[in-house]
Amino acid sequence: MGNSKRHNPLKKSLGIGAGIGIHASAFAEAIPREEIKVGVIGLSVHSAAYTEIINSGATSPEFTGCRVVAIFHPKGNPDVEFSEKQLQSFTDTIKGQGVEFVSSIKKLLRKVDAVMLLTNDGRPHLKEIIPVLKAGKPVYVDKPLAASLSDVLAIFKVSKKYNVPMFSCSPLRYVKEAQDIREGKIVGKVLGANTFGPAPLQKSHVDLFWDGIHAVESLYTVLGGTGCKTVSRTTADDADVVVGTWEDGRIGVFRGIRKGRSGFGGTAFGDKGIASIGAFNGYRPLVVAIVAFFRSGIVPVSDEEMIEIYAFMEAADESKRLGGIPVKLSDVLSQAKMK
Repeated sequence: MGNSKRHNPLKKSLGIGAGIGIHASAFAEAIPREEIKVGVIGLSVHSAAYTEIINSGATSPEFTGCRVVAIFHPKGNPDVEFSEKQLQSFTDTIKGQGVEFVSSIKKLLRKVDAVMLLTNDGRPHLKEIIPVLKAGKPVYVDKPLAASLSDVLAIFKVSKKYNVPMFSCSPLRYVKEAQDIREGKIVGKVLGANTFGPAPLQKSHVDLFWDGIHAVESLYTVLGGTGCKTVSRTTADDADVVVGTWEDGRIGVFRGIRKGRSGFGGTAFGDKGIASIGAFNGYRPLVVAIVAFFRSGIVPVSDEEMIEIYAFMEAADESKRLGGIPVKLSDVLSQAKMK
């Protein structure tokens, strides 16, 4: 089951009804203007950008009554931590938005109603999210959700244990063309899709978790969610090609780029046309969805779809280990549950 029926402490305090949908633009005018105080864990490109979008957008109906008020930055792992110059730049941006820096997650939780967990490293996310969920705070988690599929499943288990909603996704999910394709507005019924994007490797994470997730999530967005049965992967030093076969016979292909010109994009094939998935157009659409989630408690992406995206990438790793043969998602999920 998804998180959509889980308790959200903000619903009661803000007087929000259970029937409200997930799209901010659809219900922003009906939302009471009491303040939602947001806390951030982690200094990063995203924490600086998302804070600016929320706090400088106070007059926009999507953000009215919502403000980032506090941040805690745990020391990062040295293999992925930003430089001191970068961290100082993020700090200056966030302080410029009137945000208080605190010295622990515990102190952060005393000041906020909801949390954006934006550390750029998936490894500490399980440890960092437990006190947030235990405190009853709805939380958005930046990609990668974790460094392994077993930790991904553990995070969802904790969310269910405390009956508190959380979600995680890439900003590329909210590319307008991708959303329109998913809703059948451009190519009709989607029969297949190809996506591409950067796929640098970070040895502490499953290969595609680090950056490949962006274009993998684009693939899932346009294909309409879950249903992939098997994954095979062809890999070389400079690129990966991952082919997923869905239960209904559709094929989704991801190309990961590690050399030459890079970027995000893809093509959707439908019964009424063929169209580009569209280019990345900024963080604002995702931040609108995050704030809408904090207000409603309704996750915009189901648990099942989030988990399957990570299972798809784990299956791609297993296929690589096995020389490129197809791997069942059900098998990697079973293995991860035993860890």
